[in-house]
Amino acid sequence: MNSHPTEPQNMPEWLLENEEYTPLPDKDTFINKSILSLLSVLSRIKTQSAGYTSRYSANAVVKVALTLFLLIMLSLSQNSAFVLVVNVYLLAVLSLMEAKQIVPILKVSFLMAFFTFIILLPAAFWGNTYSSVMITSKVFATITAVGILSRSTRWSAITGALKRFFVPDIFILVLDITIKYIVMLGDFALSMLYALKLRSVGRNRNKYTSLSGIAGTMFITSKVMAEDMYSAMECRGFTGEYHVHSRFKFTAADAAYIMIHAGIFAAYLYLGRN
Repeated sequence: MNSHPTEPQNMPEWLLENEEYTPLPDKDTFINKSILSLLSVLSRIKTQSAGYTSRYSANAVVKVALTLFLLIMLSLSQNSAFVLVVNVYLLAVLSLMEAKQIVPILKVSFLMAFFTFIILLPAAFWGNTYSSVMITSKVFATITAVGILSRSTRWSAITGALKRFFVPDIFILVLDITIKYIVMLGDFALSMLYALKLRSVGRNRNKYTSLSGIAGTMFITSKVMAEDMYSAMECRGFTGEYHVHSRFKFTAADAAYIMIHAGIFAAYLYLGRN
């Protein structure tokens, strides 16, 4: 064994000094807002894709058909009493849903109705109050009806219902792929924003330049993903045709849904044309 004591080695002074680095304060408001907005959109899409299903829920085909029929009646009606009846019915349906679904639907409905009212406010000042109130009420009812359909039905069920109504396959393909790509590119953008935030130590004056780089990278990534998807679909023999394999089962919920809308149609015939 070597019994000689180890000789002390001379270390550079800069290695022995305590490093005290205080980064300059910087604002990440824009990045934080971008992250929160992306998380909000993605959570909505993923929640809707999971779907709010109930054992008492009507079939998606019945929902889509009768919601479209309700919107047509709202558009053609000129009677405020009928619009009021539809709004009361929609609010009653909303009251049966969960609170986490009621709030987003009402937020969008009230926002769009308020925006419509502001647009029509000059017409109300000139004495056309009736039309302003009618159009605002119709917008509220329309957005609420579509929101109820969207929040209570899966995307896959809606696309299946569209296929049963002989909607062109290219429209269903674009709708389906667009929703999936929004989620995939949103997750990719979130990862890049998190990386930008973690690497921005101190004051970074080139954040907006980095964001433009993120946008360019997302564009290139989306192009590569589109080409890969096309190749994968071509290899699997996809010809652009959609087939619905599930059988339509008429349930008591479907019968109740049809009866309620039949009553609304009776109210339209009685009130809507007066």
